[in-house]
Amino acid sequence: MIVVLQRVSRASVSVGSECVGRIAEGLVALAAIEEGDSEREAQWCARKVAEARLFPDADDKMNLSVRDAGGAILAVSQFTLVGDLQRGSRPSFSRAARPESARPLFEGFVEGIRGAGLRVETGLFQAMMQLELVNDGPVTVILRKNPGGWNS
Repeated sequence: MIVVLQRVSRASVSVGSECVGRIAEGLVALAAIEEGDSEREAQWCARKVAEARLFPDADDKMNLSVRDAGGAILAVSQFTLVGDLQRGSRPSFSRAARPESARPLFEGFVEGIRGAGLRVETGLFQAMMQLELVNDGPVTVILRKNPGGWNS
């Protein structure tokens, strides 16, 4: 599983002209489920998102989690994160999990973050979405949990 986290001052996701999720200060979590991922990877990533200390403390050091900062999460499923451009110019998405297995894992990821007491807004799974955000810092980090292993 791959999660790209961006610290934001605000963010929203729309499908067509309808806003389906919006947050003020917090994190945007773009998440991709890979073939072989299980609930184990989804819960590991959910815990890491909830605990990631990406917000500044009184000394301007990244010591506060999104909860500590009073923020929320905007979680968006984005299978294109697994796009592989090793060969040629057109990305291969062969490592992406099929929607029927990816959807419950993405939903488990979201519920894992909610279970940590955080407010989570989401995009619409498998929809063409427009994401607007103001990256604060900018701060962007990548989480990756391989099935049965550690980060790569």
